[in-house]
Amino acid sequence: MNKHIKKVAVIGSGIMGSGIACHFANIGVEVLLLDIVPRELNDREKAKGLTLKDPSVRNRLVNDSLTAALKSKPSPIYNQDFAKRITTGNLEDDIAKVGQVDWIIEVVVERLDIKKQVFENLEKYRKPGTLITSNTSGIPIHFMSEGRSEDFQQHFCGTHFFNPARYLKLFEIIPGPKTKPEVLEFLNGYGEQFLGKTSVVAKDTPAFIGNRIGIFSIMSLFHAVKELDLTVEEVDKLTGPVIGRPKSATFRTVDVVGLDTLVHVANGIYDNCPKDERHELFKLPEFIKTMADNKWYGSKSGQGFYKKVNDPKGGSEILTLDLNTMEYRSKKSAKFATLELTKTVDKVIDRFKILVGGKDKAGDFYRKSFGVLFAYVTHRIPEISDELYKIDDAMKAGFGWEHGPFQIWDAIGLDKGLELIKAEGQKAAPWVNEMKSAGISSFYSVKEGATYYYDIQKKAMEKVPGQDAFIILDNIRKTKEVFRNSGVVIEDLGDGILNVEFQSKMNTIGGDVLAGLNKGIDLAEKDFQGLVVGNQAANFSVGANIGMIFMMAVEQEYDELNMAIKMFQDTMMRMRYSSIPTVAAPHGMCLGGGCELSLHADKVVAAAETYIGLVEFGVGVIPGGGGSKEMALRASDTFRKNDVELNVLQEYFLTIGMAKVSTSAYEAYDLGILQKGKDVVVVNKDRQIATAKAYAKLMAEAGYTQPIRRTDVKVLGKQALGMFLVGTDSMEAGHYISEHDKKIADKLAYVMAGGDLSETSYVSEQYLLDLEREAFLSLCTERKTLERIQHMLKTGKPLRN
Repeated sequence: MNKHIKKVAVIGSGIMGSGIACHFANIGVEVLLLDIVPRELNDREKAKGLTLKDPSVRNRLVNDSLTAALKSKPSPIYNQDFAKRITTGNLEDDIAKVGQVDWIIEVVVERLDIKKQVFENLEKYRKPGTLITSNTSGIPIHFMSEGRSEDFQQHFCGTHFFNPARYLKLFEIIPGPKTKPEVLEFLNGYGEQFLGKTSVVAKDTPAFIGNRIGIFSIMSLFHAVKELDLTVEEVDKLTGPVIGRPKSATFRTVDVVGLDTLVHVANGIYDNCPKDERHELFKLPEFIKTMADNKWYGSKSGQGFYKKVNDPKGGSEILTLDLNTMEYRSKKSAKFATLELTKTVDKVIDRFKILVGGKDKAGDFYRKSFGVLFAYVTHRIPEISDELYKIDDAMKAGFGWEHGPFQIWDAIGLDKGLELIKAEGQKAAPWVNEMKSAGISSFYSVKEGATYYYDIQKKAMEKVPGQDAFIILDNIRKTKEVFRNSGVVIEDLGDGILNVEFQSKMNTIGGDVLAGLNKGIDLAEKDFQGLVVGNQAANFSVGANIGMIFMMAVEQEYDELNMAIKMFQDTMMRMRYSSIPTVAAPHGMCLGGGCELSLHADKVVAAAETYIGLVEFGVGVIPGGGGSKEMALRASDTFRKNDVELNVLQEYFLTIGMAKVSTSAYEAYDLGILQKGKDVVVVNKDRQIATAKAYAKLMAEAGYTQPIRRTDVKVLGKQALGMFLVGTDSMEAGHYISEHDKKIADKLAYVMAGGDLSETSYVSEQYLLDLEREAFLSLCTERKTLERIQHMLKTGKPLRN
C-alpha cells in the first residue's frame, strides 16, 4: 500500500485526542483537530457579550483542550513551535475538511452509540480510500463499523495509542471484520517508522493485549496485597525500578492514570470475558470499591493511594492510604533483605532469579505475582495473540516494563517458572509442556544477531519479524566484540563501522571510557571506515565521573586532575579530528560530558527523547571537556554581518550558565547543541544505532577527509568580558545568585570571551581549551565546589548555594 500521510484529522480533543494530535505534529504532519460545539456560554463569554454563533465560542472546547495539553508537563510536543502544525475547528462548521485528509482518527468518549453517530457523520465527507481508525481502549472494533459502506469498513480498524501518546510506545492495531490486510501492514510500518512506536497487531478481544495483561497484573496485586500484609509503600518499592518498571511503580501509577480509568477497564474485562479462567480476579476488592465510591481517583481528584497535604509550617507532606483502616497516614519506609541482595546487580534481567529466591516477604510477593502472571499469559495464546513476543512487546511499550512476562520467565528458568505456577495452584497452558517435551527450554533465543521466539503453531523457534531495521547490541555483543575494558565494549556493526558502547555505571565517563573511545578511534582508523558512539541503556550518559574528580580535588592531586581533564579534552578533539567519521547517538539523559562528546562528533543522530545539556554549573564548575570552548566556537560561527555579536555570544553563555537541558532533541537545536542541516533526529529509538551506522557509512563512502584544526575562532576579549562581569555583579547584588555562582560565571565568561584580550581576535581551539582547563582546575580548589560535588554524590541532586 503506497500511501503518504500528509494530513490527519483527530476527532475529539480530550487529553488523549490532543496528545495524539501533538505527536503527529511532532513528526511534521499537518493536523486538523475537531471537537463538538458548546451548548451554552461560560461566564467569561457572557461578560464579553458573545453569543453561541461567535467562532471563538464554537471552538472553545477544542482550543481550551489543546491549550491545556500544551501547558501540561511532561509536554506532549517536542517543541512549542510545532503546535503551529495543528489547526482547530468544530464538528459542525469544519467537518467537511475531513475530505482533505489522509487519515481520520476518532478519539471521542468511550460510548459505542456516540462513536457510531460520529462515524455516520464523518462518512458523509470522507473521501474513498481514506484511512479511518478508532482509538478505543476496549470497545469491540466489529461493532463500530456496522452499517458503514464497504470502502469505509475496508479502511477501518482500531489504532490504540497509550497515554501519553508522545512517551508510551505501544501502538495496538486491531482489525475489523473487513479491514484490508494492506491497511494493517501499512499502519504497522507507519507506526514503527514514523510515529516511533512498537506496533502490535492485536485481536479484537476485550482490552486487546496491553490492557488485558496489564490490568490482570494490577488486579492480581490488589487481591494479594492484604493476603501478604503489604503496605502501599512496600508494593511500590517492590514493583518499581528494581524489576525494571517505572519509578511510579503500581499505586502511584494508578493515581496518575486515574483509578476510575482502571475500574472502567477492569469492569469491562469482567463483564465481557466470562470464560477467562481468572474471571473472578477482575472483580474489584472492597478497598477499591470504597475508593471509587469516595471518588478517590488519584491526582485528578486530589487523593488516591497518596494524598498531598499542607503542614502548619507552610510546607507539604505526602500521606499514604492505609488499606486496612482506609485512612491516610504519614509515609513509612520500605526495606527488604531480598532487595539488598540485588544492589550490586546492575542488569535488571539478572535480578529475577535472586528475587524469586528471597526468604522474606519480598520473596513471597515475587513468587506469587510471577507465578500467577506466567500462568495467565500462557492461556491468552491464541485468544488475544498467536505470538508470545507480542505480549512482551505490548507490556514493554504500553506499561513501561523493561522486560515482558516471557522474557522474565526465561531469566528465572522454564522449570522454576512452572514450579511457581504450581505453587499458586495454577496450570500453564498445554503448549508450554509440549514445548518442554520437544527439548526447547526457553521462549527466546539469539542466533546470528537476531532474536527468535517459540512459535506455538509451528512448534519451532521462528525469527521475530521486523528486526532488519534494527541493530540490537545485546544480540551482537558476544559474537561481534572487538575490544572490551571495564568502561566500554567495542562491537563490529558490519560494513566497516565500529560501535563504542559505554558499560560504566549510569554510563559515566571516566578513565576507562576515555581509553575505550581512543581505542575505538585507533581501531577504526587502522582497519575500519567509521565509528559510532552509542548504547541502548536507559540513558546515553549522565556525564563525567565526578567521584573521581572529587577524590583528586580533596587529595589536592592537581597535576593528576590536570592530566585527567586534558585527556578528556584530547579525546573529544580526537572525536572531531580523526581520519574517520564519528557519529554520536545520544538518547535519554545526555548530560555534561555526554553532551560534550556529542558536541565534538562529526554528526549526531539523536533519539527524539534526548534530554541534553551542559549542567556542570550544578556541581560548581564549568564544562571542562571542551564544552565551554565549543560554545564559544559555535557563537563565533554564528556571528553574521550586522549582528550584535555580544548578544549572540550571550545566548551561548546562558545555555551553560543556566544549565539548560533540552526537553527533546528538537529543543536542543534551539540551544545550539544540535546543529540544523548537520545533526538529525530519529523518533524510533530502536532504529537509532542502525541509522547512525548508515550515516557513518555514507560519510565514509562519500570520501571523508580529516578536518583541519581550527585557528579562526573569533573572540571578543575585554568587550565581552566586561559585559559579562557587569551582568554577574548585578545578579549577585540583586541576590539572584550566590558569591560562588558569580565566581563560576566569571570563570566561564573569561573562557568564552577568549580572556582579557584588548580587542577582537582570532584564536585556536587549543587556546580556548587551555583557558577552559585552567578555569576548571581553579574552581576545583574552591571549598564551595567540593561541597557541591559531595552533595551531588550523596543525593544525585545539585546543591544551590
